[in-house]
Amino acid sequence: MEQSQYQSGIDPTTADEIVSAARTGLGDTLRSIVHFTPAAFDVLYVRRDLSGDGDAAHEARSRLVAIERSGFAEKPLRTALGEGSLERGSVGPYRFTVRFHDDGFVVRVIEGDRGVLLTADEMDVRDFEEAAIAIRGILRE
Repeated sequence: MEQSQYQSGIDPTTADEIVSAARTGLGDTLRSIVHFTPAAFDVLYVRRDLSGDGDAAHEARSRLVAIERSGFAEKPLRTALGEGSLERGSVGPYRFTVRFHDDGFVVRVIEGDRGVLLTADEMDVRDFEEAAIAIRGILRE
Protein backbone atom coordinates (compact mmCIF):
# COMPACT_ATOMS: atom_id res chain seq x y z
CA MET A 1 0.00 0.00 0.00
CA GLU A 2 1.09 3.55 -0.53
CA GLN A 3 1.71 5.71 2.51
CA SER A 4 -1.07 8.11 1.47
CA GLN A 5 -3.56 5.25 1.88
CA TYR A 6 -2.81 4.85 5.59
CA GLN A 7 -5.27 6.79 7.73
CA SER A 8 -3.56 5.90 11.02
CA GLY A 9 -0.23 7.51 10.12
CA ILE A 10 1.74 4.26 10.02
CA ASP A 11 4.61 4.26 7.55
CA PRO A 12 4.81 1.44 4.98
CA THR A 13 8.04 0.00 6.41
CA THR A 14 6.55 -0.31 9.88
CA ALA A 15 3.37 -1.82 8.43
CA ASP A 16 5.45 -4.43 6.59
CA GLU A 17 7.44 -5.20 9.76
CA ILE A 18 4.23 -5.73 11.76
CA VAL A 19 2.79 -8.05 9.11
CA SER A 20 6.04 -10.01 8.98
CA ALA A 21 6.25 -10.36 12.77
CA ALA A 22 2.63 -11.51 13.05
CA ARG A 23 2.92 -13.95 10.13
CA THR A 24 6.13 -15.38 11.59
CA GLY A 25 4.62 -15.79 15.05
CA LEU A 26 1.16 -17.03 14.08
CA GLY A 27 1.59 -18.56 10.63
CA ASP A 28 -1.45 -19.62 8.65
CA THR A 29 -3.77 -19.27 11.64
CA LEU A 30 -3.50 -15.46 11.36
CA ARG A 31 -6.73 -13.99 10.01
CA SER A 32 -6.13 -10.24 10.03
CA ILE A 33 -3.96 -7.40 11.29
CA VAL A 34 -5.22 -3.91 12.09
CA HIS A 35 -3.07 -0.93 13.12
CA PHE A 36 -5.03 1.66 15.10
CA THR A 37 -4.72 4.93 16.98
CA PRO A 38 -7.32 6.72 19.11
CA ALA A 39 -8.64 8.42 15.94
CA ALA A 40 -8.04 6.14 12.93
CA PHE A 41 -7.21 2.61 11.81
CA ASP A 42 -5.87 0.67 8.85
CA VAL A 43 -6.32 -2.96 7.88
CA LEU A 44 -2.76 -4.13 7.16
CA TYR A 45 -3.50 -7.76 6.33
CA VAL A 46 -6.45 -10.07 5.73
CA ARG A 47 -5.89 -13.74 5.00
CA ARG A 48 -6.63 -14.54 1.36
CA ASP A 49 -9.59 -16.88 2.05
CA LEU A 50 -11.26 -14.12 4.13
CA SER A 51 -10.30 -11.06 2.13
CA GLY A 52 -13.21 -9.90 -0.04
CA ASP A 53 -12.87 -6.26 -1.07
CA GLY A 54 -11.02 -3.59 0.91
CA ASP A 55 -14.15 -1.70 1.93
CA ALA A 56 -15.76 -4.86 3.33
CA ALA A 57 -12.61 -5.72 5.31
CA HIS A 58 -12.45 -2.19 6.71
CA GLU A 59 -16.13 -2.15 7.69
CA ALA A 60 -15.96 -5.60 9.30
CA ARG A 61 -13.08 -4.52 11.53
CA SER A 62 -14.41 -1.06 12.38
CA ARG A 63 -16.67 -2.46 15.11
CA LEU A 64 -13.80 -4.42 16.59
CA VAL A 65 -11.52 -1.37 16.62
CA ALA A 66 -14.23 0.75 18.27
CA ILE A 67 -14.34 -1.71 21.17
CA GLU A 68 -10.61 -2.29 21.46
CA ARG A 69 -9.74 1.42 21.57
CA SER A 70 -10.69 1.17 25.24
CA GLY A 71 -7.21 -0.25 25.68
CA PHE A 72 -5.68 3.23 25.45
CA ALA A 73 -7.45 4.08 28.72
CA GLU A 74 -7.00 0.60 30.22
CA LYS A 75 -3.28 0.09 29.66
CA PRO A 76 -2.00 2.71 32.13
CA LEU A 77 -4.39 1.43 34.79
CA ARG A 78 -3.44 -2.21 34.25
CA THR A 79 0.25 -1.35 34.21
CA ALA A 80 -0.06 0.68 37.43
CA LEU A 81 -1.85 -2.21 39.13
CA GLY A 82 0.93 -4.59 38.18
CA GLU A 83 3.94 -2.35 38.72
CA GLY A 84 2.65 -0.38 41.69
CA SER A 85 2.20 -3.39 43.87
CA LEU A 86 5.13 -4.65 45.87
CA GLU A 87 3.12 -7.61 46.99
CA ARG A 88 4.58 -10.98 46.22
CA GLY A 89 1.41 -12.00 44.37
CA SER A 90 1.57 -9.12 41.87
CA VAL A 91 0.84 -10.10 38.28
CA GLY A 92 3.46 -7.68 36.93
CA PRO A 93 3.14 -5.05 34.19
CA TYR A 94 0.52 -5.28 31.47
CA ARG A 95 1.80 -6.73 28.17
CA PHE A 96 -1.06 -7.56 25.81
CA THR A 97 -4.66 -8.80 25.77
CA VAL A 98 -5.98 -12.07 24.32
CA ARG A 99 -9.73 -12.42 23.92
CA PHE A 100 -11.10 -15.92 23.47
CA HIS A 101 -14.06 -16.54 21.13
CA ASP A 102 -15.70 -19.80 20.05
CA ASP A 103 -13.87 -19.92 16.72
CA GLY A 104 -10.74 -17.88 17.32
CA PHE A 105 -8.93 -15.11 19.13
CA VAL A 106 -8.47 -11.35 19.13
CA VAL A 107 -5.11 -10.08 20.40
CA ARG A 108 -4.58 -6.42 21.29
CA VAL A 109 -1.09 -4.93 21.61
CA ILE A 110 -0.78 -1.27 22.62
CA GLU A 111 2.35 0.82 22.84
CA GLY A 112 1.97 4.55 23.48
CA ASP A 113 -0.72 5.97 21.20
CA ARG A 114 -0.60 3.09 18.69
CA GLY A 115 -2.07 -0.36 18.77
CA VAL A 116 -2.33 -3.52 16.72
CA LEU A 117 -5.16 -6.03 16.65
CA LEU A 118 -4.55 -9.56 15.45
CA THR A 119 -7.33 -12.02 14.76
CA ALA A 120 -6.52 -15.70 14.49
CA ASP A 121 -8.09 -19.11 14.24
CA GLU A 122 -8.23 -21.31 17.29
CA MET A 123 -4.70 -22.25 18.42
CA ASP A 124 -2.42 -22.57 21.45
CA VAL A 125 -2.59 -19.25 23.29
CA ARG A 126 1.14 -19.37 24.11
CA ASP A 127 1.92 -18.78 20.42
CA PHE A 128 0.63 -15.22 20.71
CA GLU A 129 3.44 -14.15 23.03
CA GLU A 130 6.15 -14.24 20.35
CA ALA A 131 4.10 -12.15 17.94
CA ALA A 132 2.98 -9.67 20.62
CA ILE A 133 6.53 -9.11 21.91
CA ALA A 134 7.85 -8.53 18.38
CA ILE A 135 5.03 -6.08 17.56
CA ARG A 136 5.54 -4.11 20.78
CA GLY A 137 9.19 -3.70 19.82
CA ILE A 138 8.24 -2.42 16.37
CA LEU A 139 5.71 0.06 17.79
CA ARG A 140 8.35 1.42 20.19
CA GLU A 141 10.69 2.37 17.34
